[in-house]
Amino acid sequence: MEGLKVLRSTQIIVLGVCFVIATIVSTVILSKGLLQIKKFSSEVVTVTGSAEKKILSDYIVWNAEFSRQEVDLKVGYKKLQDDLNKVKVYLTPKGIKEDELIVSQVNTRVLYKKNEKGNDTNEVEGYRLSQGIEVKSYDVKKVEDVSRQSTELIEQDIQFISNAPEYFYTKLAELKIEMLASATEDAKKRAITMAQSTGNKIGAIRSAKMGTFQITPVNSYDVSWYGENDTSSYEKKVMAVVNSSFAIE
Repeated sequence: MEGLKVLRSTQIIVLGVCFVIATIVSTVILSKGLLQIKKFSSEVVTVTGSAEKKILSDYIVWNAEFSRQEVDLKVGYKKLQDDLNKVKVYLTPKGIKEDELIVSQVNTRVLYKKNEKGNDTNEVEGYRLSQGIEVKSYDVKKVEDVSRQSTELIEQDIQFISNAPEYFYTKLAELKIEMLASATEDAKKRAITMAQSTGNKIGAIRSAKMGTFQITPVNSYDVSWYGENDTSSYEKKVMAVVNSSFAIE
């Protein structure tokens, strides 16, 4: 009986020692794992990469307007219609197609006589009628040339005002993907250079965040946090910025 008690006590002691050893081992393993996780999450290098590319606009929008001012509204409308026909006759031989041309509705403004103080009276002096045209085309150079020559219509007694064309690039979605990939590659090269200077190596990418994406005229160095989107120039410069973090091995 006494031997059985001793055996049980010995077993309890052995189990207790095993539990303590298991606890210590588990703590060591867990601590090592936490240290590895901490090392994985903290030892990184963060860099900014960029990419730049020149492009040519492939779509153009040109707006112009012509007007008439007459005492009689019907006379003014008739002359404006004649002007529209002249404008179309002028544009067609220059290659402007019917489906590229949009003619807006006639805008009518009533003109009142002024009193001695320069204020409007209730007496109608005449009417100013105006009409706009818009040309949209993938033939950028053609429309650009026409917009520059269009003031020739003034010689036909047409009060014609030509606005500066707007230039666009229609494959922007595909270009953005390409530029972001190039900017990320540039960020990696910078990270490698920084790591090598301290005797380390670059591991996997941890994070990547798109920065500024902007389109500016070729010779412009304007930068804004919200990104520029130039429509004033045929030749453009696209720049993409990416902020990336890489593991250090």
